[in-house]
Amino acid sequence: MIVPQYWAEASLKKRINGRQATVKRFGWSDISETEAQQHADNRATEAMAELEAGKKIRRRESKVAYNGADGIPIREEIVEQHNDCVITRNSYGALCLNTPDVLFADVDFESEPKSSLYLILFILLITAAATIGFVLESGKVFGVLLVAAIILTAILASLLFKLFVFLSGGVENRAKNRIRKFVKQHPDWHLRLYRTPAGYRILVMHKTFDPTSEETWKFFSALKSDRIYMQMCKNQRCFRARVSPKPWRIGVTSQIKPRRAVWPITPDKMPERIKWIENYENAARKYASCQFEEKLGSNTVNSKAEYVRSIHDKYANANAHWPIA
Repeated sequence: MIVPQYWAEASLKKRINGRQATVKRFGWSDISETEAQQHADNRATEAMAELEAGKKIRRRESKVAYNGADGIPIREEIVEQHNDCVITRNSYGALCLNTPDVLFADVDFESEPKSSLYLILFILLITAAATIGFVLESGKVFGVLLVAAIILTAILASLLFKLFVFLSGGVENRAKNRIRKFVKQHPDWHLRLYRTPAGYRILVMHKTFDPTSEETWKFFSALKSDRIYMQMCKNQRCFRARVSPKPWRIGVTSQIKPRRAVWPITPDKMPERIKWIENYENAARKYASCQFEEKLGSNTVNSKAEYVRSIHDKYANANAHWPIA
């Protein structure tokens, strides 16, 4: 995990096989802007050499805050640092905890049917429509039934999904059952369970983990963790948890200035950014980003995991019993 203090960009242009080629690369450093620029220059030079050698490369890197191209660190403002645990402000203004080896996973409640259910229902309805059209020897009837099948697929899928969720105890119960099943199969694991606005957050306490390891990914898969988050962990080689409310959930309707800002920003933009942050933090005082519910599994506690837990719970107001946002 790398969360640099300084960023720079380098651009190189060169004629290759008679055509103008341009490569742009970012550089970063925890030391100085000068070192960041040197890093950018070196990366641009290396990329141009690969292009000249006939390799297919990405000509430009996207300027995004988090989960950019492989090899690009987290590009967010560092708010505080606790050893190798870093608190950053994300692109919409909330605070996020980033750790290289203490495992967090979010388990969102199921909100819609799987695509496979839509497909199965559509095939069944289309088959029925084709059969009726064939028996009646009417293409017009088939056409009408085809349109009806398209409409009914979504309606039936939604109804069947809601019925299935109801019969299986609701979305909360289904998510918690997956977590309990995992703990039953892995009794040596120690999990802390937190309620979030859209599901549960899991903090693993008994040891530290490599974000790219097979063990980590098996855990994610067993809990059906968010696929985008899983890929972010792999790309950035870290785990991450939002520890302050989403602005729109606490009545802050304006967006951080500049909008969707990617760090760093120019000095002239800082006053309005600071003003927005002050307004946001005032609104966030009596909210939590999650609430602790229970511990599951063993009593084994890794010292590093406990250190990160204390930071997480403090920032997230996890024990305050305030509204979750």
